[in-house]
Amino acid sequence: MNLIIVVSIGIALVWLLIRGFNKNKWREPKSAISKESKLILTTKVVFYNSLSSEEKLLFEYKIQEFLLNCKITGVNIDVDLTDQILVAASAIIPVFAFPEWKYTNLDEVLLYPGNFNEKFQMSTGDSNILGMVGSGYMEGKMILSKPALLHGFSNESDKKNTAVHEFVHLIDKMDGHIDGLPSILLEKQYAIPWIDLIGKKIEEIYEDRSDINPYGGTNKAEFFAVASEYFFEKPKQFAQMHPELYALMTEVFNQNMKSRKLKKSKQSLGRNSQCPCGSGLKFKKCCGKG
Repeated sequence: MNLIIVVSIGIALVWLLIRGFNKNKWREPKSAISKESKLILTTKVVFYNSLSSEEKLLFEYKIQEFLLNCKITGVNIDVDLTDQILVAASAIIPVFAFPEWKYTNLDEVLLYPGNFNEKFQMSTGDSNILGMVGSGYMEGKMILSKPALLHGFSNESDKKNTAVHEFVHLIDKMDGHIDGLPSILLEKQYAIPWIDLIGKKIEEIYEDRSDINPYGGTNKAEFFAVASEYFFEKPKQFAQMHPELYALMTEVFNQNMKSRKLKKSKQSLGRNSQCPCGSGLKFKKCCGKG
């Protein structure tokens, strides 16, 4: 029996050493982002379009860096470039103000064709989960519904983005616990006001006096993730409806989101239109070529 325990501990230590070694082999982009990827960002990610030219270059770099170090895998579903770019954008948006940030607690994102349950099973009566940060044997993985991922970027004014929600949970988990208190981002002097305010805001949800998604009333961790969706999708409305909470969240994410112009381009994209990737060429001779 003791021998089994010793062998088990040995295997666990070897696994941890291998995992740590792989994490040290962090890969960095060596070239500019592809035109196809830039077109996806331009047409689907309003956060990217709100950035200055210099900020866009940083965002593009972080997108590439994320995809070099995190595998995106489809489960009974194909994964295309759009899926990859939108997963990466979801990861970068909350931590954009922290250029050195690395998701060292994530190895792989699994995309499912629809909802799933707590056992990661699809097509069952209780399949109502759209996203989840893995734990236990699923440590280092995130599971996302592909339709929910796409919806989060096709409707960027409904205060909902499942992928951003899950990456906020992952940020929260960086200190070891998903508890709604992102210690790694929140300076100590804001911790107590943050906890007190979340408690008050959850009470408002219970009393039906809040426009924050009721799911945020589940617990402090879910409140933080739900409020973050609202913060990044409808910041001006969020600041108006919840000024104190907005102010604290600008401290957490180091971003004043209400100053950004989060609007999708309403122009139609024809063959002779200027390519939105910024090349200066007509679409038919650039990203629309072929």
